[in-house]
Amino acid sequence: MKNRTIHWLSMLALALAAGFSSSASAATLADIYQVAERINQQAKTSQAKIDALTEETRQLLNQYKTVLKQIEGLRVYNRQLEKQISGQRQEMEQLARSIDEVTIIERQITPLMLRMIEGLDQFVGLDLPFLLDERYNRIDLLREMMDRADVAVSEKFSQVLRAFQIENEYGRTMESYADTIEIEGVDRKVDVLKVGRVSLVYQTPDGEETGMWNPASGAWEPLGDEYTTPVRNGIRMARKQLSVDMLTLPITGPEA
Repeated sequence: MKNRTIHWLSMLALALAAGFSSSASAATLADIYQVAERINQQAKTSQAKIDALTEETRQLLNQYKTVLKQIEGLRVYNRQLEKQISGQRQEMEQLARSIDEVTIIERQITPLMLRMIEGLDQFVGLDLPFLLDERYNRIDLLREMMDRADVAVSEKFSQVLRAFQIENEYGRTMESYADTIEIEGVDRKVDVLKVGRVSLVYQTPDGEETGMWNPASGAWEPLGDEYTTPVRNGIRMARKQLSVDMLTLPITGPEA
């Protein structure tokens, strides 16, 4: 009995030992699976972080390349601006010199314009006496303009030149206008015909009297009846009432 009891105890001990060993083995595998799962999960997390870092690095690299291109563009732009600034500085220096020169020119051109106006006044006085009110009024306006401080010197010079141009045009135009002239001490209303500066004639509105300005005598003198029709036709031509045609008009020859 004693031996049988020892045998059963031995078998129970072996069974318990086998059960304990199997249970311990199962627990170890479960732990290994859990550890492996944790490692895999950590690996996935790490890989996700690595992918995110890789994407961020790629984006930063692209941004860096973009910034480099912008920097290069700015360098090119700055070089161009430096050239422009250099050119502008040269222009400023030229403008400064020009301003100094303009001041000197203004001091010289004002007396010149005054002499030009006086010369124009004398010229009108020596010229054929046509449109005298208009021409002398233009000269008076020029004198008034010269005294105005609100008119630029350039504008004054332009107006003086314009007056000379108008006087120059008179020598190439044919004009007719009504006027009151003195004939043998009597004021008469007449139609005046100016053909350039070569002939200045008149005719009364009724066509009864025709005459011319004689530069030699400085007076209006009557003409013969042979000039009545030509002068009448010339007046009509100047007023666009008749087609332009040849005219027979008195012309004073040049003096020696």
